[in-house]
Amino acid sequence: MARYKYLHGKTRHSIDLLQLTSFVPETPALDNKEHLYLLSAPFVSLGGLSPNEKEITKIAGPLKQRFFRKQAGLTNRWQFPFSPSCDLLGIAQANKATRVGLNETLMRIISADTPVCLNAEREACRETAEFQDMTDQNSFSTSPKRKHRSRIFSRQGTPNEILFSYTQKVTEGMEPDVTLECLGFQWELHRMYLFKSQVLSQLLATAVQKSDLQITDSKPKVEKAFAVALKNLYSSKLEVNEEDVLGILATAEVLQFPSLFQKCVQVMKRSICTANVCSYYSAGCKYKQPTLITNCERWIEVNLVPQLGSQIHLRKLPLELLQKVLKSSRLFTFNEFYLLRTALCWVFLQQNPKIQIIPSYDTVLTYFSSLPKICAFLEREVGQRYIAIFQSLRLHGITSSKHLEELWEINFLPLPWLTRILSDHYHALENGGDMAFQRDFNTQAVRFGLVLTQEPRYHSEIISIYGFFFEIKAVRHDASAYSFYMQRVKHADPIISFFTAERSPVSLKQEREVKYEIKAQCQIEGKWEEFTTERLTQRFGVKKPSCKSTVLKASIPSVPIYVTFSLLFPTS
Repeated sequence: MARYKYLHGKTRHSIDLLQLTSFVPETPALDNKEHLYLLSAPFVSLGGLSPNEKEITKIAGPLKQRFFRKQAGLTNRWQFPFSPSCDLLGIAQANKATRVGLNETLMRIISADTPVCLNAEREACRETAEFQDMTDQNSFSTSPKRKHRSRIFSRQGTPNEILFSYTQKVTEGMEPDVTLECLGFQWELHRMYLFKSQVLSQLLATAVQKSDLQITDSKPKVEKAFAVALKNLYSSKLEVNEEDVLGILATAEVLQFPSLFQKCVQVMKRSICTANVCSYYSAGCKYKQPTLITNCERWIEVNLVPQLGSQIHLRKLPLELLQKVLKSSRLFTFNEFYLLRTALCWVFLQQNPKIQIIPSYDTVLTYFSSLPKICAFLEREVGQRYIAIFQSLRLHGITSSKHLEELWEINFLPLPWLTRILSDHYHALENGGDMAFQRDFNTQAVRFGLVLTQEPRYHSEIISIYGFFFEIKAVRHDASAYSFYMQRVKHADPIISFFTAERSPVSLKQEREVKYEIKAQCQIEGKWEEFTTERLTQRFGVKKPSCKSTVLKASIPSVPIYVTFSLLFPTS
């Protein structure tokens, strides 16, 4: 029994000639030449040469093209270079590639500072704009009663097919009596369910009175959200998924479907995150939803630095919103330098809109350092629109010599601004820490912050300002009981790292009068809550009990918790 083995791509196949011929009716005996042709058939069909080809008379015409695959990417995919119709694997891969956006690869790139995942980001604003004129681009037609037709659609069908399958289940097979032409599809509906939408009811009435109304719309990007909106006409319980909520919101607004519109707003308010907060804010402004706008602003106030500042979504933040958040008394930051770094990164992204991943801070510094040194960036025409942003920062709270040197080198701030910062620092150090030029606690107190999650139970950090060292603390006692306070520590205390002690000035004053406030912010049952000591004044010594501040105690059932310590040294 002869058995031939050959390779096709990377798969090994075998052909048993005896088994192949066992199902064929008996034929007259073949001569030797015909046997040779039969034995060489597998080789010839693959464009190859059999071992006995020299003994076979040459076949007229060219041999079939060899089916060698070539690698089509870094994912171990292979395809034929000439794409024959029989190459099902290659066709499937090509179809899959056309369904994936160009930036999908970039969406999973890990940046220099933080993992960036943009799968949740979609062109929602563009989808919203596409619904503006939809009321003038729809048509209804009444359908005569027809015999019931059995239709079977897969879950991967078109949106109108999926909707038809759903409506048949809800109506128990009732034949549609209305056809809506919109977005390039014909949506078969039942008129008894259209009363929930004022626009659809009006279109239906118009179609009954004027049967020749035929206007179509060819906007395929939003048919999924439109299908979901139509589906909710048939359901007593509204269903809205977060992925398509912006498109469904726009559809509900156009169709004047108030219950669905409010459902979308509720979904958006409880699903705010880094990827969608800017889009949700824009939608709230567009449709005049003050509660949604407020929720987005509150989320940004506490997450601008911890989350949004390290994600590419930062570039979608509107200038006026950023300026408003920076002036908020509820703004959270780890320290004033983190706010400056976030603002610099935001400006970098505005100047480089094609950037697909968040840059590292060193990249931002290199970019601004490479610009012409004729004048500071904020004094140039392109930078003047950002002046208000940096006027909202508390630049006097940046006391690290390393950070001040970087600001000087990048030539970003005007020279008078840098001169004022350095002169304020010099005056404070010469006068025992007195911040004589910062008198307004609400707008000029220096902020430090901690973010609490489940673990660990104890958070502590050393801060330094004008030669005085403080330890800010947060302690979790049980599942929901927390304590927040700060205490002064000596410059020689072992808790202070050698690096901090070596590079920081030291004050030998035994007492220091301090105005301070401790504030904790968190979400409880979907609403933002604040716990605060209010503004206090205390003379901090280096020994107990004078070294410890008032303790802020709070019962907070959920995390994260954003704790801010605000300090100001008045003139002594």
